Amino acid sequence: MSLRIQSLDVAIQRIPVLRGVTLEVPQASMVGLIGRNGAGKTTLIRSIMGLLPASGGSIELGGTDLLGLPAHKRAGLGISYLPEDRRLIPSLTVEQNILMPVWANHLKDAAKRLDWIYDVMPEVAAFRDRRALQLSGGQQKLVALARALMPGRRLLLLDEPFEGVAPVLSRRLTEVIAQLRGFGLSVILSESDDTHSADLVDRAYRIERGVVTAG
Repeated sequence: MSLRIQSLDVAIQRIPVLRGVTLEVPQASMVGLIGRNGAGKTTLIRSIMGLLPASGGSIELGGTDLLGLPAHKRAGLGISYLPEDRRLIPSLTVEQNILMPVWANHLKDAAKRLDWIYDVMPEVAAFRDRRALQLSGGQQKLVALARALMPGRRLLLLDEPFEGVAPVLSRRLTEVIAQLRGFGLSVILSESDDTHSADLVDRAYRIERGVVTAG
């Protein structure tokens, strides 16, 4: 399903943050969102996810109006979000963290989905019983991506997935993300520059001071 955003405005505490954002992510394609810290990348991603309200414009996924749906309903449509700061629960095991969306969204094919994720990322399967706090920052990013893949069957929103990750694990993240298009997923990948995303994305948009332009 393609994502279409038209003339989206978002304000936080009445201060305009996004102004007239228009972009499209075709089905099974990967789009980059490039901009410096504070440019509005996270605000846009959180707005798509339903975590921030829009003050104008539209967001549609496959013709479904998302603005009328709360965040949990959007997750039920197969939209998922990898936050920059990972937000794992340190005291839980890797597998428990991955399964959290299953409990929240009552996913019926969790076992099959988990097997698929472990097939895509066998290294995550290898440390499934370790607690999240025992992992490196890069390993935690892999786990956070695995968790996002649980409900993320149509649209995946990746906010700075390579930030703070060692080069070896950045390369591994790149390999995993590159596979996602082949599974029919549409992906928005945000970065402060296109160091990692240039060879991954089908097209890129630039964002500066809340305004998005074609790359």
